[in-house]
Amino acid sequence: MKKATITVLCMLVMLFTPISYAQNTTNIKNNTEKQGTEALVEIKENVQKKLEDYKQDYGDAYGLAAYILNMVRIYSIPFCFIGIAIGAIYQYVIGIHKLDERDKGFTMIISFVTILVIAQILPLIFAIVVKGWRG
Repeated sequence: MKKATITVLCMLVMLFTPISYAQNTTNIKNNTEKQGTEALVEIKENVQKKLEDYKQDYGDAYGLAAYILNMVRIYSIPFCFIGIAIGAIYQYVIGIHKLDERDKGFTMIISFVTILVIAQILPLIFAIVVKGWRG
């Protein structure tokens, strides 16, 4: 089993390793730094524009909170799915032989599902309260 795992990992590393050819590295380095700084400036401008849009929609006091809740909503999905998968491994794979690990896996699954639901519902509740009752 260990040999098969090591063989598969080696094959994946070889498969996804990029091939590089000899080139003039000083020109490539300057272009990469320029592209990197331009990309960072563009990302910063996009974030500031989105934040200003949220401030216009929700007001200055609630705009930052709405932006943060939206980011939490977006990034909670992959985080919680990975946590649910790890919990499922603990419950259904490792938990076959160790009952305490099975309980740990079940607890992880319930915890990550709860976090996912809260992270998805909280921005909706915030928008309803701020837009609906506040006007």
